[in-house]
Amino acid sequence: MRPLIEVRGLRFRYEDGTAALNGVDFRLEPGETVALLGANGSGKTTFVHHLNGLLTGQGSVEICGLPVEKKHLPAIRRKVGLVFQDSDSQLFMPTVLEDVAFGLLNLGMERPTATARAQAALETVGMAAASARAPYHLSAGEKKRVAIAGILAMEPEILVLDEPTTFLDPPGQRSLAELLIHLPQAKILVTHNIPFALTLCNRAVFFAAGQVAAEGSVEEIVARFEWDFALERSKSRL
Repeated sequence: MRPLIEVRGLRFRYEDGTAALNGVDFRLEPGETVALLGANGSGKTTFVHHLNGLLTGQGSVEICGLPVEKKHLPAIRRKVGLVFQDSDSQLFMPTVLEDVAFGLLNLGMERPTATARAQAALETVGMAAASARAPYHLSAGEKKRVAIAGILAMEPEILVLDEPTTFLDPPGQRSLAELLIHLPQAKILVTHNIPFALTLCNRAVFFAAGQVAAEGSVEEIVARFEWDFALERSKSRL
């Protein structure tokens, strides 16, 4: 079966000369949920911005068999839904429903059809009752769900979520995990939240210095790179 994403030898250097990616190879298979782990600045976010053409480097990036090139970008951006770390960067319309329908209308869909699909997406994420509310009145968890609804309305095959638990308290993280685990799309999660990754992901890829340093199960990668946070408390008192 053809992978949904296949990346070979991807390199990218920012205008200031910083080498952000140094030959990344990556595959995403249908049905997978993969965690991208690694330190800040290791290249994770730069990498996922190549998956729908926000950035362009050297190497090969294919989405569902389509090379990420200018002529394919409209189709690729319908296949890859990118949910940014800060939901406020995706929510800017006067009401929740208008926000979720925006992308569809921008594609030229007739308003009644776009509105119906947006409402269905809000139902999926449990936010239908908020359709008339202003996005800036929502909690962080509600904003995240609306941002995801705006992506789901486009009917993507792949969801890419950059630090999805940022600004969410533990109940909000649990609620988000329950939502994501029931969505049928293949997923890539850029995250430092190991319990969240353990709950959702069947594979982890560890980035270091712009390269894939290792991949395996989340448990294997966490153990190999000591990527958990746990301190043994001394039983003795000083």
